[in-house]
Amino acid sequence: MKNSEKRYSPVKKKIDAFIVEKEDTLLAFLLAKLPQKSRNTVKKVLGDRQIFVEKKPVTQFDHPLRPGQKVEVRWDPAAAHKPGQELKIVHEDEDLIVIDKPSGLLTVATDKEKRKTAYAMLSDYVKSQDKENKIFIVHRLDRETSGLLLFAKNETIKRQIQETWETTIAERTYVAVVEGQVEPPEGTITSWLKESSALIVYSHQSSQLGKKAITHYKKLRDNGTFSLLQLNLETGRKHQIRVHMQDIKHPIIGDDKYGASQNPLRRMGLHAQVLAFTHPKTGKLCRFETAIPGKFLRLFTTGKTP
Repeated sequence: MKNSEKRYSPVKKKIDAFIVEKEDTLLAFLLAKLPQKSRNTVKKVLGDRQIFVEKKPVTQFDHPLRPGQKVEVRWDPAAAHKPGQELKIVHEDEDLIVIDKPSGLLTVATDKEKRKTAYAMLSDYVKSQDKENKIFIVHRLDRETSGLLLFAKNETIKRQIQETWETTIAERTYVAVVEGQVEPPEGTITSWLKESSALIVYSHQSSQLGKKAITHYKKLRDNGTFSLLQLNLETGRKHQIRVHMQDIKHPIIGDDKYGASQNPLRRMGLHAQVLAFTHPKTGKLCRFETAIPGKFLRLFTTGKTP
């Protein structure tokens, strides 16, 4: 018993490794291999990305295991590879990574910024596990927009999602702080969007002048000066929300490109809160949700600039 206790102690032994002998699911396998650990403890290390299957971190409790695979439990969080502190990984499996991108961080490189991007950080992260690993961009968020962003780990999955975007993506919900009191409190904005040579997107009411864009909105709060909106995208066009908010004369705060005159948060008030999609490999519906940024809410709870 003493040897067994020493084997499973995170203090005495920081990494435990096991070889899968028969088909199983990850949580069930770990509970059987770690009888001294409570279910909550095992679920916590799983959620904290400290479980590795074939040297890749896995967080899904029902991840399928095959005979011969190596499973590692890295009890010390410092022993688990992590990307830069600016990136929070919300979900990771063999094919996909979902992150919660902070405002101010580019999705991909530009002529002026090559390395400090979400793509570069994730590329370094996956290569730290295996130098042959790669990361692929599925969609983008503007630099000043925070929230959920999806990347693929192989080109096949990337193409599959992009080519079936309209049917694969089940929900994209944003929250935005906009100028003024929005009335009516709920509505739908439809227009056709076209980008100019100066990279400004314009809204038209003619189907001959761009791509159709549909945004549904619902007011969550207002304080007389600003409104907090929930926005659901029926289509995913470039700058769609920003242009549509300008169309109804309630631009997103901090978005001077599309008509804003106020910037109390010192950032653009747009956050990608919910992302739901059908997993291209498993066929399961995956839904991820982040909290509304505290800075957004404090505008409506204190009446003062955060």
